[in-house]
Amino acid sequence: MSVKRPLIFVTNDDGIFSKGILSLIEAVKPFGDLLVIAPDKPQSGMGHAITVNNILRLYPYMLFEGVKAFTCSGTPVDCVKLGMYELQGQKPDLVVSGINHGENTSTNVLYSGTMSAAVEGAIEGVPSVGFSLADFDANADFEGAINIATRVIKSMLENKLPADTCLNVNIPKIPANDIKGIKICRAARAFWDDSFDKRIDQYGNPYYWLTGEFENNDKGEDTDLWAIENGYASIVPIQFDMTAYHAVSELNSWNI
Repeated sequence: MSVKRPLIFVTNDDGIFSKGILSLIEAVKPFGDLLVIAPDKPQSGMGHAITVNNILRLYPYMLFEGVKAFTCSGTPVDCVKLGMYELQGQKPDLVVSGINHGENTSTNVLYSGTMSAAVEGAIEGVPSVGFSLADFDANADFEGAINIATRVIKSMLENKLPADTCLNVNIPKIPANDIKGIKICRAARAFWDDSFDKRIDQYGNPYYWLTGEFENNDKGEDTDLWAIENGYASIVPIQFDMTAYHAVSELNSWNI
């Protein structure tokens, strides 16, 4: 009797044409049957955005051999929702997102379309994970990231992920053989010092480019930033319940 293979849903935020999603497909293909839905253009920094004031379009994508794939005109979260409720008619056994070009460590997870897709999977009760490589180059070397993704996905299929959580995995920009291992971490308390590059268009009107510096004053050796800066891949468990439970008793004392 044949054993039913897991259904694995694959998405990203860099777009279906990125090298990162091709690398992720390579990592997960041995583990199950794949359904790929990814944005038809880059959607970095979209966070948990969904499309509510426009239509969504899906088109078959035939360039992944032996894989059912579609491009989507919407956001990474739109891709997950369409995969869950429109195309497949069933929830997958696993949602995987990435491999992102550029790390999603620390507070960057709040802006990340890659991780928001994984969070959406967790909201739907599906074990989910997002992968990011600390290299923004379109032709980055994903060998190490593929190795880490393979290890993590195998473990996720063999073990039960705690409810209402997903995993945020970041891989350092070093050769695959130099990666020292995987560390379970907390997210570093590091933040963007934002600024805007103000320019003037040909009509004399101002426009702005968001820029800034990422500042890490968290010197803990248990953080995701410490891990990737010291040659390790990091795994941070993420929860979508954003309640600040430690503040509840304080607010109750206010007698509002």
